[in-house]
Amino acid sequence: MTSSLPTLEALLFDLDGTLVDTAPDLARATNALRAHHGMPALPYPTIRTQVSNGGSALVALALGLDKDHPDHAAARDFLLARYGEAVAVESVVFPPLDRLLESWQEARRPWGIVTNKPRAYAAPLVAELGLRPDVLLCADDLPVKKPDPTPLLEAARRLGVAPEHCWYVGDHRRDIEAAHAAGMTAVAVGYGYMEVENDHRDWSADLCVDTAEELTQALLSGD
Repeated sequence: MTSSLPTLEALLFDLDGTLVDTAPDLARATNALRAHHGMPALPYPTIRTQVSNGGSALVALALGLDKDHPDHAAARDFLLARYGEAVAVESVVFPPLDRLLESWQEARRPWGIVTNKPRAYAAPLVAELGLRPDVLLCADDLPVKKPDPTPLLEAARRLGVAPEHCWYVGDHRRDIEAAHAAGMTAVAVGYGYMEVENDHRDWSADLCVDTAEELTQALLSGD
């Protein structure tokens, strides 16, 4: 499956929906916002599809408030405050990626996380899950974020690995666009937080996988 792809020397992951299942905790915060406004909870599957689109998308889903609505910013602050109080209550690394990372780290092979999640939430989440990436780049670490390739290129620079020997794994079209622009092998996963009408096989990725188990097998065979 991976024999025709460039040599894998460093692994880079998107965070939400790719490496870590953060949807349960974000769903809790989204429904806390709904409750604050006297509204019933939304079904978990409905919220899950929007998690990768960020806090503003969750506010729009929860309250129907677009970004230009005068109450949107306050609602977003409320949602993120509730989320920030407990970022890793139910969030877990997608199995068996946890075992993959353990073996990867034992072999002292470089890996990292490049996310559009703000550091205020990403860093505590990573720490509470016991993850030890060699590099963590978040939305507010650089002037630009994905789909701009700059964060991926900076991650490769910090790891000391040429971009063409980095594989970037993501669950959103912007992840694949960023990886291609950075000259990296782009891996699209189909188990993340996508709307039903989206198909990760339509993103022109170098490699597409449907499950975390399939991803683990592909990464282990990508040496």
